[in-house]
Amino acid sequence: MDLDDAREDVTVAATVAVATVGVTLLVRFTAVPDPGTFHRLSPIAVYLAYLFTRRGGPYGELDTTRNWAILAVVVAVATIAYALLG
Repeated sequence: MDLDDAREDVTVAATVAVATVGVTLLVRFTAVPDPGTFHRLSPIAVYLAYLFTRRGGPYGELDTTRNWAILAVVVAVATIAYALLG
């Protein structure tokens, strides 16, 4: 494993962790209704997709660490929106 690959993995993993914990804390300490455990953990699906699709290359121009991190945040925001609207 290359140091750059490890740095990319840590970046995506940290973003997913912060997004997942953020959703849980918002549900726990604010008026956001609980969408359920499965939905609260949905940002982890982004990390799993990252892990299983990034190996082996070749990677497209959209397949960057930044885009995977943004996707994790978008999934977390969508989870909160789902909880508020549902």
